[in-house]
Amino acid sequence: MAMIHRIEIGFKEGIRDVFGEKTRRKIIEHLGINVAEVGTIEVYTIDGHITGDELAKIASGPLSDHIIQKYAIDRGLADGFRWLIEVGFRPGVTDNVGKTAREAIELLLNKKEVVDVYTSRQYVLKGNIDKKDAERIASGILANELIQRYEIISGREWDPAEGIRPYVPRVTIKDNPSTEEIDLDVGDEELQEISNARVLALTVDEIKVMRDYLHDKAVLNERMKTGLGKKITDVELECLAQTWSEHCKHKIFNSIIDYEDENGIHSITDSLFGSCIKRATKEIREALGEDDWCLSVFVDNAGIIRFNDDYNLVFKVETHNSPSALDPYGGALTGIVGVNRDPFGTGKGSKLIFNTDVFCFASPFYEKPLPKRILHPRRIYEGVREGVEHGGNKSGIPTVNGCLVFDERYLGKPLVYCGTGGIMPARILGEATHSKEIIPGDIIIMTGGRIGKDGIHGATFSSEELHEDSPVTAVQIGDPITQKKMTDFLLIARDRNLYRAITDNGAGGLSSSIGEMATLCGGCEIDLKKAPLKYAGLKPWEILISEAQERMSLAVAPEDCEAFLDLAGKMNVEATILGTFTNSGKFHVCYGDKTVAYLDMEFLHDGLPRMRLNAKWIPPQHEEPGFPEPADEYLQQGICRQAIRP
Repeated sequence: MAMIHRIEIGFKEGIRDVFGEKTRRKIIEHLGINVAEVGTIEVYTIDGHITGDELAKIASGPLSDHIIQKYAIDRGLADGFRWLIEVGFRPGVTDNVGKTAREAIELLLNKKEVVDVYTSRQYVLKGNIDKKDAERIASGILANELIQRYEIISGREWDPAEGIRPYVPRVTIKDNPSTEEIDLDVGDEELQEISNARVLALTVDEIKVMRDYLHDKAVLNERMKTGLGKKITDVELECLAQTWSEHCKHKIFNSIIDYEDENGIHSITDSLFGSCIKRATKEIREALGEDDWCLSVFVDNAGIIRFNDDYNLVFKVETHNSPSALDPYGGALTGIVGVNRDPFGTGKGSKLIFNTDVFCFASPFYEKPLPKRILHPRRIYEGVREGVEHGGNKSGIPTVNGCLVFDERYLGKPLVYCGTGGIMPARILGEATHSKEIIPGDIIIMTGGRIGKDGIHGATFSSEELHEDSPVTAVQIGDPITQKKMTDFLLIARDRNLYRAITDNGAGGLSSSIGEMATLCGGCEIDLKKAPLKYAGLKPWEILISEAQERMSLAVAPEDCEAFLDLAGKMNVEATILGTFTNSGKFHVCYGDKTVAYLDMEFLHDGLPRMRLNAKWIPPQHEEPGFPEPADEYLQQGICRQAIRP
């Protein structure tokens, strides 16, 4: 029977705890609580078949530095404190340090899949502070309650021999293949409630289009052959919501707008995206003629231009505002890691060479009451900066420039604007690299990070306004180390021409990546039961839409499949066959031998009804400012002339 053990790692006497000192300064500056001292202890909770000798080997080996650190096994290390606050992740939230520790332990013991490791951190507080102060420190500085939980222990109640009872943030441990069928033949209020409860960001009219689709006799006959009926499955509903989200389809930019100017004259704008953004680029390209250097614009994950005869330059910028508002560090880290994967998933894939960013926040000195669930701007600012720094550094991609703007209008939602540039050979083995091709029969392979509960509803959540019930699971927890291993592997696979097409599992996860790639051949069939998971218990719809920046989907020719998987194994990168690209015209999703989604490709991508919006221009009216005229004596003294003299 597996046992749960705790290993605590702290600094030896006389060694500075720099992170503890930094945390103390934050508490004093941000909360005005005069903490005398803050120490930190790293905690590893190990769940598995481990002997006492192996625990000692682990604690003294990969988990600690014996020169500056000490450790304790199954007992408390802290001593002489007023309050101890332990902060760890909630169930279902990715724990990258725990994942790395697990890999180190398995290498050390030469065993596979023997333990699970969960990390937390203890903050040891000394000074004249009460329980209320400790709670303010825990919730205001130390823990983001959306993704973390904390426990507060009084020094008067502390027993080092007993320590803190081990806490394992497990999620459901059983396989959960169940799917739900949702009846859309209900009233408008119930349809809106379906959207709200599931964080679908769909309008009632959009859900009615789905309902009409299911009423089509030809569609229903095809569905019945697969075991489905006239009710939509949760897998289909979630997939359509991701694909039709503002984030993925830019519904507002592509809407039909009835516009009235200041003179009352009406006109119709058919898609701002097409009539303004794409049109401007089109006209510039036409003017350039033969000198047009654009190779791929508005058709892939990033833009591609010709750099010279041998190389192309790939560039992409995007925002990660909503996730960064909820979890500044995690949201910004996955933001920079996320924009990294866009140039990498463009064409045949580019080598990433630089990052850039622009951050806009409310004043870090903001002192007014905060709206519910809104973090203080200084906390957002520091978390975002650290998240982008860590994401870039751990991925090995330098940040070459950046910008900071402070304005109170960013209080409700910050602007976290990240960009990445990459370089790509113009041709590989004689084939152009800026375009993609998929042939029916090509194998669908997912590679990189495993699928978890984080990143669920990211696309739909970012299409809504932030509100009190915004879901924690929408925030991805980026894993730059896994991404770096994956990109190194895929660049070699690219140069060996081992795959035909590649795209990321960012917004919408597998539903978007495979759904979009399937448009190149006309269909696909995938089995979600084959997908590698971080833990058991995910429902099929969660597996389909869970997002991750460090995960890619690829189309691999059958004859190259073995070589591709062998290379992945040699470079210790997980790669899994999920299905096949087809020309069936269907987006066909199974869980084992059961069909859980069966949608026409045309409906999936083109069934979304166009939004119709009204806009009216009211010219702003500004009063003429009144400036005091300078006195004549200043003019006589020639001061004005001196002021403008070059």
